[in-house]
Amino acid sequence: MAIRYISPAAVRLRGVSRAFDLVPAMSRVDLEVDAGEVVLIRGPNGAGKSTLLRIVATALSPTAGTGQVLGFDLLSQREEIRRRTELVSHRTRLYEDLTALENLRFAATIHGADPCRAGAALERMGLARVSRETVRGFSQGMRQRLALARAVLRGPELLLLDEPYAGLDPEARELVDDLVTAARSEGRTVLLVTHGGARPGLATRSVLMRGGRLHALAPGEPALAVPG
Repeated sequence: MAIRYISPAAVRLRGVSRAFDLVPAMSRVDLEVDAGEVVLIRGPNGAGKSTLLRIVATALSPTAGTGQVLGFDLLSQREEIRRRTELVSHRTRLYEDLTALENLRFAATIHGADPCRAGAALERMGLARVSRETVRGFSQGMRQRLALARAVLRGPELLLLDEPYAGLDPEARELVDDLVTAARSEGRTVLLVTHGGARPGLATRSVLMRGGRLHALAPGEPALAVPG
């Protein structure tokens, strides 16, 4: 049975660093996110934002530091974390030769979700009309919608969104906003990474990442005015 630490924090990182070929991408990052928060992480390209999300999702291991995600140890309890989180990024992790519906049903099967909800998830993200088409013919925007539909289907405790607005039309951007708002109302935790815009008021808190380090924004500081 997995040991779950008693902690009010959904994410707790202490001194987490990550280097690629000895080049630091993140340096001594401390981050604490309470359950139910929607935290917007802003910053320019190359700031380390995607690396941060991939470490929280256990897709990458830190080269230094410690952490807990949803009460589980970041290094020794990776599978427990993966069962409870969903990372949506430009790496959509979809199966090219499966249809949209088959992709979601397969994801539901391996993650313990209800496959019968796949159709409703596709409809919510505006993909019902292409549910039986193979992903190979999808545009990047459609793939992004399908990855978001997978997140809807799974209903994770922690939702990690890496540039979720990239490649989406205005209607789809509204769907992302609605997804985040619904997650917040359900008490789920969201980390949202972007160097562009997000709807004002969508997040409960904003932080700035630059040069591989996190910087807290002072109360009242315009989080949506970060250059990038």
